[in-house]
Amino acid sequence: MINADSSSIPFNKAALAGAEFDYILRAIGDGHVSGDGFFSHECSHLLEKVLCLHKALLTTSCTHALEMAALLLDIQPGDEVIVPSFTFVSTVNAFVLRGATPVFCDIRTDTLNLDERLVEKLITSRTKAIVVVHYAGVACEMDAILILAKKHSLFVVEDNAHGLFGKYKGRYLGTFGQLATQSFHETKNFTCGEGGALLINEPQYIERAEIIREKGTNRSRFFKGQVDKYSWVDVGSSYLPSDILAAFLFAQLEKRESIQAARRAIWEYYHAHLHTWASENRVRLPCVPLHCEQSWHMFYLMMPDLNARQALITHLKNRGVMSVFHYLPLHLSEMGQRFGGRPGDCPVTEHVSDRLLRLPFYNSLTEDQLSFIVESVTSFCCK
Repeated sequence: MINADSSSIPFNKAALAGAEFDYILRAIGDGHVSGDGFFSHECSHLLEKVLCLHKALLTTSCTHALEMAALLLDIQPGDEVIVPSFTFVSTVNAFVLRGATPVFCDIRTDTLNLDERLVEKLITSRTKAIVVVHYAGVACEMDAILILAKKHSLFVVEDNAHGLFGKYKGRYLGTFGQLATQSFHETKNFTCGEGGALLINEPQYIERAEIIREKGTNRSRFFKGQVDKYSWVDVGSSYLPSDILAAFLFAQLEKRESIQAARRAIWEYYHAHLHTWASENRVRLPCVPLHCEQSWHMFYLMMPDLNARQALITHLKNRGVMSVFHYLPLHLSEMGQRFGGRPGDCPVTEHVSDRLLRLPFYNSLTEDQLSFIVESVTSFCCK
């Protein structure tokens, strides 16, 4: 049994799935360790086959995949993009870099996703896109969002950093919008340390996406034998990850079923063993609607207030358990206020941000560690 004097339980810890080192050595042995090598293509093909995509392009990060999305949708200065305030800054930055104005939308109290009921009143003649974030790998209400997007001729981009292999009404997340993005950062279910992917659901974006990803050149067409030389034909940047990273990632994606099973067991252990304590201490556990199949990305506690949240973080830290809060409201950040964000604009976001606490969650958490974490949590009483 773990005790408070043993090594700390980190919030996150990268774990091997099996063949990572073998594949890295193979990539080096093949002599192609830059972008779009054998393992890059294997990762892309796996994602395309499993998710039924037109195209998946690996990128150096989810941030870069979002930047590619903004370029592909021709986001221009003066355009408006509706985004949740409760998200990571990359979701917004990608569009701000193109000159767009973020229009912050509040979130639902249950799933903490973009509140689809609030979106239409934010739409103006300048609105170009709706960006959804599937928080904790639980789907946004995509039916309602897609109806609004069609009604107002808007693009939909899914920031699916949390949600790979999660589903909404039986359909994989990342397959609803024109474009979607994935993260393979070390905190995600499947990782290569730093990495991402752009998922393309409409084929008219594929050729330009390949150009943008290759520094604005038609190099991809050259290697396909479609042109006899390649040159600069569009804007772009260097968004290709090394094939060494792709080799690591492919080993993880190959083991997706066992990884997801392990994470599901961790999530369900937390839920089963914290349910009674939560009820007695006015703490809410994560909400997963019946029509959503989550990705088992995280487990959080919604504490009664900020003081209780901070006190529990300290209590757990004193016992060697690292827990963290999550997003700060973007509309109240220094940059958010430059775009007109003010206190009270997104009241649910502001309330949730002060109360949410994330428990350790990674693939190699043992039952002894989980037992100690749960015992540490349940020894805390909200006053």
